[in-house]
Amino acid sequence: MAFDGLFTKTIVHELQVLHGGRISKIHQPNEHEVIFTVRTQRQNVKLLISIHPSYSRIHLTEEAIANPAEPPMFCMVLRKHLEGGFITAVTQHETDRIVTIDIRAKNEIGDDMNRQLQVEIMGRHSNLILLDPDRMMILDSLKHLPPSVNSFRTVLPGQPYIAPPSQEKINPFTMNETDFLTHWENITSGRDFVQLFSGFSPINGSELYDRLTAESDSLFKVFQDFLKAFAEGTEKANIGEIAGKTVFSAATLHHADRLLTEFDTASLLLDTFYFERAKRERVKSQAADLERWLTNEIEKLKTKVKKLEKEQQAASKLDTFQLYGELLTANSYQIEKGAKEATVENYYEQGTTVTIPLDTRKSAIDNAQRYFSRYSKAKNALVMIAEQLTIAKEDIDYFEMVKQQVMQASPEDIAEIREELAELGFMRARTKGKKMKKKQPKPESYLSSTGIPISVGKNNKQNDYLTFKMANRFDIWLHTKDIPGSHVVIHSDTPDEQTLQEAAILAAYFSKARESSSVPVDYTEIKQVKKPNGAKPGFVIYFEQKTLFVTPDENIVRKLAK
Repeated sequence: MAFDGLFTKTIVHELQVLHGGRISKIHQPNEHEVIFTVRTQRQNVKLLISIHPSYSRIHLTEEAIANPAEPPMFCMVLRKHLEGGFITAVTQHETDRIVTIDIRAKNEIGDDMNRQLQVEIMGRHSNLILLDPDRMMILDSLKHLPPSVNSFRTVLPGQPYIAPPSQEKINPFTMNETDFLTHWENITSGRDFVQLFSGFSPINGSELYDRLTAESDSLFKVFQDFLKAFAEGTEKANIGEIAGKTVFSAATLHHADRLLTEFDTASLLLDTFYFERAKRERVKSQAADLERWLTNEIEKLKTKVKKLEKEQQAASKLDTFQLYGELLTANSYQIEKGAKEATVENYYEQGTTVTIPLDTRKSAIDNAQRYFSRYSKAKNALVMIAEQLTIAKEDIDYFEMVKQQVMQASPEDIAEIREELAELGFMRARTKGKKMKKKQPKPESYLSSTGIPISVGKNNKQNDYLTFKMANRFDIWLHTKDIPGSHVVIHSDTPDEQTLQEAAILAAYFSKARESSSVPVDYTEIKQVKKPNGAKPGFVIYFEQKTLFVTPDENIVRKLAK
C-alpha cells in the first residue's frame, strides 16, 4: 500500500470539489469511520474519513454503509458544530498526511463561527480532531489521547491543539533544479528518497528512482513530472503487484511486477481497494463474538462426533454378545457354576471353538441372559448413536454454512443471522423488553450487463425468502455445487448466456469458494428446488440441474452492484 504524503496530495486535489459545499448530513457508522454528505455543484457527494489502524484514509466514496440506530457522542458533537456549515478550504500540511478542512458554520443564536477538522492519516496514530481555529482549541476528537498515553501532545476536549512532530525532511515540491541534481549524485536507491523527502513511501521512492535511472537527460523534468502526477492528477491512479504484495499509487507504477487495474480517480481506487477489507472490519466489530461462538460450537460438535464414533465402534460388537448368549444357552448343561470361562463349539462355524468370559457368581443361563441383555442395550445404543451422529453432522454443516455467511456478511446481515440462531434455540435472543417487529428479509440486488435483475441471499433467512417467496416458478436458481454459499436467482425464465455467467460468478463469490478458481455452480428452475420437511433454514434439494464453472471476480461483482 502507499497512502503516503504524495497520495494525500492527490486526494486533496480531488477534494477541492467540496469547496463551497454545504454539509447536509453527518454519520458515524462505527468507532473508526465518519461520513459527511456534502451538497456541492448541484449534487450530493460523500466524504469518508477513517482512522482505522490498518485502513486509515480520507476520500470521496460511493459506498453505502449502514449506520447504527443511535449516533455515537462524537457524531452528535460534529452535527452540533458542522451540520449546515459551508466548507471554505481543504488543504494539506506541506507533504504530511494531515488534511485540514475549514468550515464556516452558525452557532445556536445564528452568529457565524469558524470550525476546523484536522484529519491525521498516520496508521495506528490516525485521528480526526474538531477544532475552534480562532483559539486553536480542541472541541473533541474521535480518539482521545491523555498525557499518560502521549507525552508530546494531549488530545482531549478543551486542550490546545499541538500538531504532530515534524519529520524534518525536505518538501520535494519546493526544491529547485540545482539542489535536486546535487542530492541526486548521492542517491543509490529508492530508499534514499524516503530518507530525503517528506511524503515519500518506499513504493513511490522506488518508482521515482526507476524513472530517473532510465533517463540520462532532463532529470529534473522527470522529477517534476512525477510530482505533477500527484499534485494535478496527470497520470491514472493504479493498483499493481510487487513481490506478491498488492500496492497502489496515483502515479503509474512502471517498476511493478504487473499492473492490475487503472482508475479515473484516486477516490475510486480507494473505494475498490478497501471495499472488501473495510467491510470485513465493520462486520468483525459487530460479529466477533458470533464468529467465536460458531467456531467453538463447531469444535465441540467435532469432538462429540469422535466420541460417538468410538462408542459406535464399541457397540458394534453386539453380534458377539448375541453369539455368546446363544452358545451359553445351548451348552449350559455342561458348564459348571463358578467357572471363569467356557470353551464351547461354535456351531455357526464348523470345527471352531469359542472361549466365553463368565461371571463366576452366576450360572450359565444367567450369564447367557447377561449377554442377551448387553446385546439388546448395544442394539438400542447403535440406533441412538446413529441418530445423534446424524444430528451432530447436520449441525456441523449448518454452523459451517452460517460461519461462512458471517465472514461474507454485510453489517446489516448480522442481526438476521443472530435472529435465526435464536429462533432455532442455539442462542439467546438479544432483544430486551418489548419485542421488535420482524423485518422482511431483503436479499441484495444486482443487475446483469444486459439489464436482467439478479438477487442474492446473504444469509439463510434471505435465502429461504428469495427462493420460496420472492422468486417466480420459472426463474433461474443458482448455487455452488456441494459448497456452502448463497442462493442466487435470475429473475427471468430465459436469461442470456452473459447473464447466466455473471449470476454464476455471484454465486461463486458469495460462497466458501470465493478464493478458488473454476468453481462449479449448479443452476435450475425455481420449481425444481424443494425444501425437505424439518430442514434447517437455507437447506434445499434440487433436480434437473446443469453445471457451469466460473472464477469469482470482485470487480465484476462491484460492477453488477452498480
